[in-house]
Amino acid sequence: MNLAEKQQQLTAELAAIENGQDRLALLVERTKQLPPLAPELRTETNRIPGCLAKLWFISEFRPGKCFFACDSDSLVVKAIAGLLCNIYSGHAPEEILAHGPEFLAPLGITQHLTPNRRNALAKVWERIRQFAEANTE
Repeated sequence: MNLAEKQQQLTAELAAIENGQDRLALLVERTKQLPPLAPELRTETNRIPGCLAKLWFISEFRPGKCFFACDSDSLVVKAIAGLLCNIYSGHAPEEILAHGPEFLAPLGITQHLTPNRRNALAKVWERIRQFAEANTE
């Protein structure tokens, strides 16, 4: 499945839920089932600065594709950062750069986030974008 299809699938799934609070609650519930990052990856080097919650982000490039993972001491922050990591993992840098996270705005998720959590989401997207740019051919 390409990135545009992934975004459309997620949009359809979340749009079926009545309001943004419930959409966010679903993402948090899913996050509870994800394994945490290994302790050796939860370092200051991998930490995203400027977030009230601790947020760790790692990126990896494997033959032509970018992969991302994150963890946080806040379930909401992990849910929103993890959403971006899951959407963009496994795709080519050029595809990532062509499909930003704007698809999230009409879903009402970002409107229910505190300014600090919106900032965390923006910082994760910035890291994903920079990593994709650094790995374009």
